[in-house]
Amino acid sequence: MKPRIPNLLTPAEQRVVLLLLEGLNNRAIAQRLVISHRTVECHISRALRKSGCRNRLELVLWLISDQDPALNRLAAGTMHPMPA
Repeated sequence: MKPRIPNLLTPAEQRVVLLLLEGLNNRAIAQRLVISHRTVECHISRALRKSGCRNRLELVLWLISDQDPALNRLAAGTMHPMPA
C-alpha cells in the first residue's frame, strides 16, 4: 500500500501537484504560486521521486487514486469541468 500523500509530500509539493490536476504547465503553476518555474520543476521532481512515479501523468493519477480524503476535497475544488 502506498503511503498517504500528506505524509509523503511537503505542503509546497502538494500545492504544485494539485495544480497539475488543472492541467497547468510549469510556468503557469509558477505564476499562480508566485514562485520561479525552476522551483516548480524541483517540487515536481521531488514528488515524482517520492511517489515512485515516472512522469506527470502518473503523478496525477497516483494523486487521485490513493490520496487522503482532505486532499480529495481540496482537489475537487481545483478541478474544472472538461468540455464535451
